[in-house]
Amino acid sequence: MARAGLSREAVTALALRVVDDGGPQGFADLTLAKVAAAAGVATPSLYKHVGSLADLRRSVAVVAVDDLTRAAAAATIGRSGPDALSALAHAIRGFAREHPGRYAATQVSPDLGAQADDPLSLAGAESVAVVAAVLRGFGLPEASTVDAIRAVRSAVHGFVSLELLGGFGMPDDVDHSFEVLVGLLVVGIADLARPATS
Repeated sequence: MARAGLSREAVTALALRVVDDGGPQGFADLTLAKVAAAAGVATPSLYKHVGSLADLRRSVAVVAVDDLTRAAAAATIGRSGPDALSALAHAIRGFAREHPGRYAATQVSPDLGAQADDPLSLAGAESVAVVAAVLRGFGLPEASTVDAIRAVRSAVHGFVSLELLGGFGMPDDVDHSFEVLVGLLVVGIADLARPATS
């Protein structure tokens, strides 16, 4: 019998705690057994509230994406152009450093063919909308928006992932390198927005 008061929301909250406690590998190492132990119940008791580990991971991902979106939106509101892009990049990096397990969860993609009201799809769309709003400040043509979003996400995610996993072993200042990356992104996005000359 499930512990009194246990619900899908409560199970997700416990899973988030397990993810947070696990550091950068917290999301990858998430198991139903760990969540059940945190809940003080047997693992089969969780199936009353979540369908599977994959189902629980998606619930964790929805919360994580919402958290990251709020952080990005708060950092970029009232800013535009290079200032907004810099604030966005720093907000993503700051979130990843503070919540590495949750950051890993933000990389879960919605299932192909998911319903329009799928929570993870909706959360992901809101997150992308924040990035798109930042990039609109550069006057990007509509046809280049998706490319720019992918470039920014890939660059910042690559840097952050390497940093979290200890991939920068040289003694040079990592913060300075991140500023160089942000500067390159600003120049690149501005160039993408520049009208082509014949």
